[in-house]
This record gives sequence, structure tokens and C-alpha cells, in this order.
Amino acid sequence: MRMMLKVSIPVEKGNETIRDGTLSQKMQAIFADLKPEAVYLVDDQGRRTAMIFFDLADAAGIPAAVEPFMHAFNADIELHPVMVPEDLAKGMPAAVERLERYG
Repeated sequence: MRMMLKVSIPVEKGNETIRDGTLSQKMQAIFADLKPEAVYLVDDQGRRTAMIFFDLADAAGIPAAVEPFMHAFNADIELHPVMVPEDLAKGMPAAVERLERYG
């Protein structure tokens, strides 16, 4: 299942890892393991934030996806399933059927 992992790094921890030169190294190493489809780096509420899109085979993969960011950066994590337009088109017939059934 395609997922979006939002990783928000507290300012102090981000500053610390920039000063010691490990922010980029750690991020690249984690990305290499996660093999994301796409990564977008943004600011969110004043914090360095990554929006990471990747495939999650099953729920057992969640710890391996999120724990490295939590330990390396003391990051706040959000994990959300996401769709592309083709997924929406594929899923709509079942949604319409249920709407007709349950109103």
C-alpha cells in the first residue's frame, strides 16, 4: 500500500545534526533502506519536515519505516495511506455500491 510518512524534526535536534554534519548522512541512509517513491522536504510549523511516499507491504513494516527517524532525530511521525487518481477510480465502484446500500 502506498503510504505518506510525515517526519517533523524538532528545531534543536535539527540544528544539532546540521552542526555535527550528520543530518544529510542520516537522512540518505534511512532513505536508502526505505526506498521511497518520492521525498519532499518542506517546513511545517517552523520545523524541518519530510513528506516521504513509499510502498508498505504490510503493517509489520511500520516499525522499520518510522523508528529510524524517531531515534536519529527525535522526530514526530505521521503515517497515512494515500492514493493516486488510478487508485481512486479503481475503488469508486465499491464505494458507490456501499453508498447505495447504506445511504
